[in-house]
Amino acid sequence: MIFGRSERGKPPVEPVTLKILVAGGFGVGKTTLVGAVSEIKPLRTEELLSEAGRPLDDIRGVEGKHTTTVAMDFGRITLREDLVLYLFGTPGQDRFWFLWDELATGALGAVVLADTRRLEDCFAAVDYFERRSIPFVVGVNCFEGSSRYPADAVRQALDLDSDVPVLMCDAREKETVKEVLIGVVEHAMAVGARRRQPATT
Repeated sequence: MIFGRSERGKPPVEPVTLKILVAGGFGVGKTTLVGAVSEIKPLRTEELLSEAGRPLDDIRGVEGKHTTTVAMDFGRITLREDLVLYLFGTPGQDRFWFLWDELATGALGAVVLADTRRLEDCFAAVDYFERRSIPFVVGVNCFEGSSRYPADAVRQALDLDSDVPVLMCDAREKETVKEVLIGVVEHAMAVGARRRQPATT
């Protein structure tokens, strides 16, 4: 158990722990995002890209990528004394998607990380979370060389429901990633509140 700090004379606070998935296409920046905010050394399951995988892995736009996540990334961030997020980065390639169901178990919500150069790589993750009714936000990874588009243009290109937040971030910068994670928690809470409302006749 992780216990938050407490004021002198007060018992320690046992924080609420929430599980968040970080998903998206191959090479979009999931490992970078988890590493940027994790307060512990992130667990990474990266392997070198091999010649055998070359026909399967589309590296257009990420030609400099030499490693890939084969199971998951794991990190932790304390947002408040009473709120801790556990981050699970999913593998991006199609052949590792069988791991997603296991990783998604018990998740409060998810970030679908998007690269505007290859937005089509997001469709599988968006479809996955929509079909399983897992609340998610889209985090547009803004970095040098990426085209900038308004959130509404990204929403339209991905055919998202109007209530799905589209947030801009840089997966390398802790503060912008924290804002995306806060957005996931807030969106998931709002979705949960709507689902608990009694149906009107």
